[in-house]
Amino acid sequence: MTRGLRLRVLGSSPSVPRPGRACSSYLLESGRATLLLDCGTGALASLREICDYAALDGVIITHMHADHFLDLVPLRYGLTYGPSLRATPLPVWLPAGGEAVLRAVCSAFGRDRANDFLAAFEIRTYDARTQVEVGDVALSFAPVKHYIDAFAVRAHTESTAFVYSGDSAPCDELVEMSRGCDLFLCEVSLGTGGESEPRGHSSAREAGRMADAANVRALALTHYPAECSTDALRDGAAGEYAGPITVVDDGMDISISGG
Repeated sequence: MTRGLRLRVLGSSPSVPRPGRACSSYLLESGRATLLLDCGTGALASLREICDYAALDGVIITHMHADHFLDLVPLRYGLTYGPSLRATPLPVWLPAGGEAVLRAVCSAFGRDRANDFLAAFEIRTYDARTQVEVGDVALSFAPVKHYIDAFAVRAHTESTAFVYSGDSAPCDELVEMSRGCDLFLCEVSLGTGGESEPRGHSSAREAGRMADAANVRALALTHYPAECSTDALRDGAAGEYAGPITVVDDGMDISISGG
């Protein structure tokens, strides 16, 4: 039987990092796949502590805000000039329009033209209809409510399902994507308040409300600012959701098993 999934937290901060922490990035491992979900500022340094970046099977970027993709730049340098090289380009899945954003960023690096700069990557595009299989992990995507086009990701093996919200305000699409999963990793950029409109983020209370509506087995809170205490975040979510709640931090190693 396929074993469960393993989630390692490389970065759990929002766009302004908590002291000593990296921005959004998570290493998801199964029996036959090693995937990087987002690659925000500081993520590569965290990744190098636990994994050879050249051994990744793929990278999925949920949306094109800097705190979710900017460390693709040092990752490219590592794959091109570093001690760990690959025989083939590393697959990187971006939302529609993401390649143009990445090329615009990379075009600023002087002698490295954008096309050459990205040669270390095999850029692939996804949308809500895309189904991706990497080893024993199947991936699907759902559009969520953010300031730009953004997606939640559901990853599942034969026995285990995991959902990562990316950045999103509460929305039906995120609840449906998360339904019945073994672990729902949800952003809580708004901490314990800030639930005014319009917006593109969630609070801890709203994360708990979505977890309850989706009947998930466990909830993990992430992407929170330094000003929020972990106890307050947990209490906010617990007011809406009765299941297990973890407030993640960089360096955490979480085993996910199916029910």
